[in-house]
Amino acid sequence: MLRETDIILAIESSCDDTAAAVLKGRKVLSNCIANQNLIHKAYGGIVPELASRAHQSKIIPVVSQALTEANIDKKELTAIAYTQGPGLLGSLLVGSSFGKSMAIALNLPLLPINHMQGHLLAHYIENENITPPVFPFLGVTLSGGHTQLILVKEYFEMELIGTTLDDAIGEAFDKCGKRMGLNYPAGHQIDKLAQDGDHLRFTFPITNLKKYDVSYSGVKTAFTNFIQKQKDPDFVTKHLNDLCASLQYTLIQIILNKIEKAAQDYGINQIVIGGGVAANSEIRKQLKNISKSKDWEVFLPSLSLTTDNAAMIGVAGYYKLQQNKYGSISDSAQARLKI
Repeated sequence: MLRETDIILAIESSCDDTAAAVLKGRKVLSNCIANQNLIHKAYGGIVPELASRAHQSKIIPVVSQALTEANIDKKELTAIAYTQGPGLLGSLLVGSSFGKSMAIALNLPLLPINHMQGHLLAHYIENENITPPVFPFLGVTLSGGHTQLILVKEYFEMELIGTTLDDAIGEAFDKCGKRMGLNYPAGHQIDKLAQDGDHLRFTFPITNLKKYDVSYSGVKTAFTNFIQKQKDPDFVTKHLNDLCASLQYTLIQIILNKIEKAAQDYGINQIVIGGGVAANSEIRKQLKNISKSKDWEVFLPSLSLTTDNAAMIGVAGYYKLQQNKYGSISDSAQARLKI
C-alpha cells in the first residue's frame, strides 16, 4: 500500500549542482539548487576538485533552504534519499556523507538512488495535468555525461540496451561550443543561436553503429578539423548561426535514429526522455514531430526537471521506500554506478 504521507528529504550532488528537495509522497514541497556555472566557466568545463569543494560549502545552506521552503521540520522526515552514483566521486561523497550523517542523527532509513534512474522516474512526480508513462517504455537519458537507451520494465528494473561509446551528447555540445568561442556550458547558447541558422548549410558525419550504441567523438573531431581548416580568421563569427544549427542537427539526428530503431525493434510506443539535453528546443520539437508521424507517446520533462535536481531523487526514493528497498551506512558512492 502506497504511503502518501511519507516525507522524504532528497540530496543530489553528482556533478556541479548542489540540490536538495522535500517531497510528501510524490508531491514536491521544495526543490532547491545551487549552481556552480560561474566557478567552472573560466576553465571551459567542470573541475572535479572545485566542484566537490563547492558542494561542501553549499550543502548545509541548500538543505536548510529546502526544509524551510517546504515548511518541514527535520523531525518530521520519514527517510533520506541521496544520489549514490554515477557522477564525480568527490561530489558524490559530499552528498552521500551528509545524507548518511543526517540519517544516523535522526534514526531514519537511507535510500541510495541511481542518478540516471532518477532522471527517468522524474516523470512520476505528482502533477495533476500529466499522466505518467506506463511500463514498459523506452527511456532515453541525454546529459553532459551520459547518452543511454534503456528498456524500462518496472521502477527499478531497467536494462541498458544502448549507450555512447565515447563522448556524451551534452559533452559534444560543450566541446564544440568551446571551439566556437562560446562559454561553458555551451548547449543552451548553441540551441539559441541555431534558431537563426540553416541546419543544411554545413554537413558533418552522422555515425550509424550497429544496434543501439552511439558515438559522438567523430562528429566532435570533424567539427574541430573543419573550423581549423578555414583560412578566414573570422569564419566562425560570420557563420556562427549556421554552424550551430548544422552541428545541433547532426548531434540530434544521431540519437533520433537510434530511438526510432529501438522503438521499432522492441515494439514500444512510449518514449521517455530525461537529462539536461532534454531541455534542447530542437530535440523536443523533433521528438514531437516524430511522435505524430509514428503514433508514439513522447514524455518530455518540464524544463525545471531536465537539469540535475533533487526532486527526481526524491520521487525515486519514494518508490524505493514503498518497496522496502533500504540502503545502509556501508553503501559507498560509485562514480560508475550502472543502471
